[in-house]
Amino acid sequence: MFDVKKCLKDCEEKMEMSTMYLEDELSHIRAGRANIHILDAIRVNSYGMMVPLNNISAITTPDSHTIVIKPWDKSMFKIIEKAIMDSEVGITPENNGEIIRLGIPPLTEERRRQIAKQCGKEGETAKISIRNVRRDGIEKLKKAIKDGLSEDNEKDAETDLQKLHDRFMKLIDDILAKKDKELMTV
Repeated sequence: MFDVKKCLKDCEEKMEMSTMYLEDELSHIRAGRANIHILDAIRVNSYGMMVPLNNISAITTPDSHTIVIKPWDKSMFKIIEKAIMDSEVGITPENNGEIIRLGIPPLTEERRRQIAKQCGKEGETAKISIRNVRRDGIEKLKKAIKDGLSEDNEKDAETDLQKLHDRFMKLIDDILAKKDKELMTV
């Protein structure tokens, strides 16, 4: 017998994963404020192994326009600086011998609009993913009719699936609106 609740639960979990992925992607997009997540993708060669930057240093944001990196091993300064320069972060590090400082420049209006467009594309990708989950769920429900699920139960489950879809679409819109507000705040 087909388990409708399990099908809906699976669809909800997949939709949740899509929104979590979107939030993670948006956290890596620089919004004119110091955000340590923009350094997450940077890997540093430490004693023959490529490790994340936060594994070999303390990373803090003392104010909204500065990221401070304090390596635990002083011999890592040059390696960290080179990794930051080679990355897509686009910020030149300053080294005073104790810490590496990254000054986050304010974004221009044009750059803010480009980033907002990029966020919109990420949001659309998440929405497509959620629509695909809904479509797959509906297909499973339609096939379940052949396995003995009543049409009334299938229609009710389809309605519940649509409600899930609508809830997650609104959540994505809210996430994008929040990021857009963050971007446009000078």
